[in-house]
Amino acid sequence: MKNLLVTGCSGGIGQSIVQHFKKEGWFVIGTDIKDSNHCDVFIQCDLQNPVDIPNISKHLNKENVKTLHGLVNNAAIQIIKKIEDVTPEDWYRTLSINLISPYMLIQSLIPFLKGNGHIVNISSIHANLTKKYFSLYASSKGGLNTMTKSLALELAPDIRINAILPAATLTKMLEEGFQDNPEQLKLLVECHPLNRLAQPVEIAKAVQYLLSDESSFMTGSLLEINGGIGSLLHDPSLYQR
Repeated sequence: MKNLLVTGCSGGIGQSIVQHFKKEGWFVIGTDIKDSNHCDVFIQCDLQNPVDIPNISKHLNKENVKTLHGLVNNAAIQIIKKIEDVTPEDWYRTLSINLISPYMLIQSLIPFLKGNGHIVNISSIHANLTKKYFSLYASSKGGLNTMTKSLALELAPDIRINAILPAATLTKMLEEGFQDNPEQLKLLVECHPLNRLAQPVEIAKAVQYLLSDESSFMTGSLLEINGGIGSLLHDPSLYQR
């Protein structure tokens, strides 16, 4: 049985990844601040706390998990603010969770991954194409992309590492964000050439591909899953704020 560790396992994309890989027969370990009953093993973890990251290795040893075939760095926060309102604490939280913790987690789990492991970082379309007030999130995801490419050189040939860049994905959290403005959600859908948003399971299947031998010549790659919106000149919703 193959072992997989997924951070941010309680969110929409994280839950989908966990459920998909469990159906495929993997043993799935999940981490998050909030408890989750979807995983085979759940490790409560605050990735903003430097002490919690080394504790993950201790939990793996306690569960007698000796190797990891996959690590999915999925946990992230998204703070949307005007530049005038951004605080140093906003920067600290964003970079700690979205960029520094994936790096430190990879570092601490190298012994579990070496020779057999593959890493997938869940980045975002915002690393390349973004909107007003997303400077914190976009910067952190841009950094995650660069980190992916840099570590691909350092970890090869023993460990492969790639990133996925999803556009808007139809999670419960996204739907709740548009609860008071369904017309804005409709507009977001319509400005994607495929006339729909990504389904979380589509991200999970892309993760599966990157963890499989079918992608064995891929490392340092940035896989875009954006329904064609990355080819648009502009997103109309930008001009309706």
